[in-house]
Amino acid sequence: MKLSHPGKTSGFSLIEMLLVIALIAAVSVLSTAALSGGFEGIRLRSAAKEIASNLRYTRAQAIATGAPQRFVIDPRAHTWTAANGRDGDIPEALGIVFTGAREVQPQSDIGAVVFFPDGASTGGRVQLLGGRASDPRRAAWNIDVAWLTGQVTLKRGQDGIDDRR
Repeated sequence: MKLSHPGKTSGFSLIEMLLVIALIAAVSVLSTAALSGGFEGIRLRSAAKEIASNLRYTRAQAIATGAPQRFVIDPRAHTWTAANGRDGDIPEALGIVFTGAREVQPQSDIGAVVFFPDGASTGGRVQLLGGRASDPRRAAWNIDVAWLTGQVTLKRGQDGIDDRR
């Protein structure tokens, strides 16, 4: 025999519904952060995009002005300088490795890429590293500058792996 209470209907209360929605939202945020590398991954990619953008800007200024332009990066100070006095900082938590032509470097520990009026450059690579140095799967972004064309490309990489072919 089924007892029913007059005036009461079965179902979920508003509080129960809100708790379920909040739980789903929390799980979604945590899973998104885990899949995308978290906030450190976002900071790493953002810094790489900023450097690539300013390398392209420096190249465009060389072509537009008809005079060589220089992009300088200081891995120890975590700073960079582009054409027309543009400059910026790189988050301290990120590692920086520069590979390029020694002849155009202002100092042995400071990297530089020179862009020429025809669009060519001295070439080079800026590698930004996130995560702990002891982590074998340390995240990295490579910003490559082709010496012949001056083309700047941004590509996900791994620490210690040179994926240029």
